[in-house]
This record gives sequence, C-alpha cells and structure tokens, in this order.
Amino acid sequence: MNSLSLLENMRQISSDMVEAARANDWDRLVNLEQAVASMRNRLADNDEPVSSPAERARKFDLMKQILADDAEVRRHVEPWMQQVTSYLGKLPAGTADNG
Repeated sequence: MNSLSLLENMRQISSDMVEAARANDWDRLVNLEQAVASMRNRLADNDEPVSSPAERARKFDLMKQILADDAEVRRHVEPWMQQVTSYLGKLPAGTADNG
C-alpha cells in the first residue's frame, strides 16, 4: 500500500475515532487507535519516491484533517481521563491494586 493510500485509510479511521470519542466508546477508540498506530508505523517505514505536487498537496490536506480529528478526540478524552484520575486518587490505598 502506498503512502497516499495509508493516509486515506488513516483519515477514515481518525474520523471513526472522533465518533467513538463522542459516544464515549473507549474500547472502540482504543482499537481504532491501534489500527492507526500500525498504519503510522508502516508509513514511517515507507520509502517510496517523491510524489507529484498534487499528491503532496493531497497528503498535506489528509494530515491536516487527521490532526484536526486528533484534537477533537482529545477534547473528549481529556475530561474523561481527568475524571478517572480524580476517582483513582480518591480510592483508599491498595483498593485499585486488587489484581
């Protein structure tokens, strides 16, 4: 799969991540994030030749959209993480470590 295809797929998954975050579907969000991480690693290992100006522009647009989606996901995840951290901080010592 070439880098443009990888970015197109990553963009779709990042959009799905936004939907999962908005729905507080954390399990789905984690699974989608793992898929994106795998694609990101493949993209980093990709050493295809330099693309045309039009393809570079498309890649740039996709990356901007992915970053915007990431910001939206964080907007939903960070308050939830703060609640979890606050809750865990209020547990009596040893309560969260009941293996």
